[in-house]
Amino acid sequence: MDSLDHDRRNDKPRMISEVERERLAEFIDSIHYSPRYSDNEYEYRHVQLPKAMLKTIPKEYFDPSKGTLKLLWEEEWRGLGVTQVGI
Repeated sequence: MDSLDHDRRNDKPRMISEVERERLAEFIDSIHYSPRYSDNEYEYRHVQLPKAMLKTIPKEYFDPSKGTLKLLWEEEWRGLGVTQVGI
């Protein structure tokens, strides 16, 4: 994935603390997953986080220049409760 703008992610994963994880837990069942789709190389799906959840996500996960979440490391999005298997 050479086309990714790696400047829009943290230099290294910023892990979720136990306190943050507890605050995020109430939103896990409200995360919306699109159906999977693929090309010849990758499988994809879109993930929509509940709006109220955004207030509990650490500020280091946001890109202030874009007003959106940064590109998250796998450890970061998994820490938020996002899964890609079995949904």
